[in-house]
Amino acid sequence: MDTHTRTRTSLHGVAEALLAGPQFERSGTIRLRVLQGGFATVAEPMLRVAGDQVVSADGHRVPLAGSFAAVAEAIGVPFTKPDIYGDHSPMTEDDDVEVDGMAAARIAAWFERGRQALITVARAQAPVLWPEHFDLAVTVDEVNLGVSPGDGFSSEPYAYVGPWDFDPDAEPYSDSPFWSAPFGAVLRIDAAPDANALARFFSAGQTFVAQHRRQQGMA
Repeated sequence: MDTHTRTRTSLHGVAEALLAGPQFERSGTIRLRVLQGGFATVAEPMLRVAGDQVVSADGHRVPLAGSFAAVAEAIGVPFTKPDIYGDHSPMTEDDDVEVDGMAAARIAAWFERGRQALITVARAQAPVLWPEHFDLAVTVDEVNLGVSPGDGFSSEPYAYVGPWDFDPDAEPYSDSPFWSAPFGAVLRIDAAPDANALARFFSAGQTFVAQHRRQQGMA
């Protein structure tokens, strides 16, 4: 497993089992938010990941190293995953947290680029970092817009447009090279050098879907 994948998998486990899980138990929400250099809870317990450390509300810093159980104990939260969805991070309490500083910075920068783009195309919404798949997303008019640091679909970070009614075998989606993934359209990180490029991609997808729905009398 390469450094990016190890770091991304570990950060996914941290987001789900050390931030979202304890937050769900205490405050009833799994939503997380992206911050410059990392991500954080939105409610109690107030925790944030900054690079290769997790930081409590009082400033206590714990390195993201050692077992998940040890990190959880050091930061004062249980290792727990939300029980309201079925597709969880594979990480367990006994697994080691492996976070490379440079890889973590790359992921954080990608999430921040995505956040800037998403608030440009969906000004009325706050992008959510979802712990289930560890992706930052919004939904506008039944179209999911988001960025992922990588997953089972792609080892590298990518952005996506996912219409709820998407069918890769049906027109007009099947006729356009824009829709190149089983769930919609994707843009790889190397084709999205800045937030403006991401915003253009999201807007293009929204425009395509809106035009299609008007033609079908759906909007």
